[in-house]
Amino acid sequence: MPSSQHSNFTEFMEGVEKRNPGQTEFIQAVREVSQDIFDYIEDKPEYHEAQIMRRIAEPDRVVSFRVCWEDDDHNIRVERGWRVQNNNAIGPYKGGIRFHSSVTESVLKFLAFEQTFKNSLTGLPLGGGKGGSNFNPRGKSDSEIMRFCQSFMTELYRHIGPDIDVPAGDIGVGGREIGYMFGQYKRITGRWEGVLTGKAVEYGGSEMRPEATGYGAIYFLRCMLAHQDNDIEGKTAVISGAGNVATHAAEMMTQLGGKVLTLSDSDGFVHDPDGIDQEKIDWVKRLKNERGGRISEYADEFSNATFHEGERPWNVECDVALPCATENELNEDEAKALVDNGCIAVVEGANMPTTLDGIKVFKDADILYAPGKAANAGGVAVSGLEMSQNAERISWNKEKLGDMLTELMQDIHSKCAEHGDVGDGKVDYVKGANIAGFKKVADAMLAFGVV
Repeated sequence: MPSSQHSNFTEFMEGVEKRNPGQTEFIQAVREVSQDIFDYIEDKPEYHEAQIMRRIAEPDRVVSFRVCWEDDDHNIRVERGWRVQNNNAIGPYKGGIRFHSSVTESVLKFLAFEQTFKNSLTGLPLGGGKGGSNFNPRGKSDSEIMRFCQSFMTELYRHIGPDIDVPAGDIGVGGREIGYMFGQYKRITGRWEGVLTGKAVEYGGSEMRPEATGYGAIYFLRCMLAHQDNDIEGKTAVISGAGNVATHAAEMMTQLGGKVLTLSDSDGFVHDPDGIDQEKIDWVKRLKNERGGRISEYADEFSNATFHEGERPWNVECDVALPCATENELNEDEAKALVDNGCIAVVEGANMPTTLDGIKVFKDADILYAPGKAANAGGVAVSGLEMSQNAERISWNKEKLGDMLTELMQDIHSKCAEHGDVGDGKVDYVKGANIAGFKKVADAMLAFGVV
């Protein structure tokens, strides 16, 4: 094989950085995956000759567009929208839409890249994509959000379809926003089809979708602990976030006998030494979903809880940590604090919430660490099942979907354990998820030739 075809990891990353200047989140995601992949493909020339990693790390396309909308004061506002279609080797592009002021092309490219491997791990025929806008729905009226969503879909509709690209929700995009976008898609095209997931059950949505990501993360934790002859019963957990993923992770953790100590938002975190039980979780859901309140109000409602302004919960002693908020929310020093305080497992409910230095701390400490592409795949898995239900014009009940989600997370754990086995019953879950996710996509790409 020509040496130019068999580039090493360092040369590969130099090329990624040169082609994507200033896109730190995307470069971080590619680095985290590729260091394991280059070890795996060292003696597999077919992947080098076909430049598989370079092709996966270069999105099929990045669509950028203007979104104009009118606010309640009749001012014309202009935002930017994107759809990153990273890879469709094993199925139509699939991934959420995020509305947040922090959204950039780099963030969406990292999310679409990660989604490619996550979707592969589910075993479902789903490619990887992601989209969104720097529009911030916080503080906007329902009418403003509706007008923005309609304007966003007026441009996006031409790039998506049930066999092309099927978006879902993400940060800032819940059932309300999905409804507005689906309505606009139907109005423009005249078609009712499964072009979005995360819909309400009344118009084609799936039971279990709101719970899926958070529940799935806890099912994955249960598999990790069982692999070491341990379980969740009696374990304490610190959780970041207070949205859909965090509250449902807290819910399932509690149902399985664990004790949740924290939740958070961008203002800070609350610590409740009495435990955040189901009644309190339901209160947080109402606070966030109905009133749009801040987590600081929890400490006013429940007497023994304390609010820690501007802080993250990683210094609270716990057995398990579940970062469920956003990317890079857990750094090296915070990782060290978790290890020093006796944390035995970290399970990512968010996408890439731990920095590369933080990941190294967990690996060096030999604690259980599950990356988001494996642990939070339950959400996209149930989204894939929603696509199947839409295509067949059927609806499965919550019990059946719960069983399917449990089996899917067990299967993902088994794949990670197989490819991440490091001996003595130990598993490098990062390595296992990266290799298992890569292999399916890469082998499909090889089968297609150079396209």
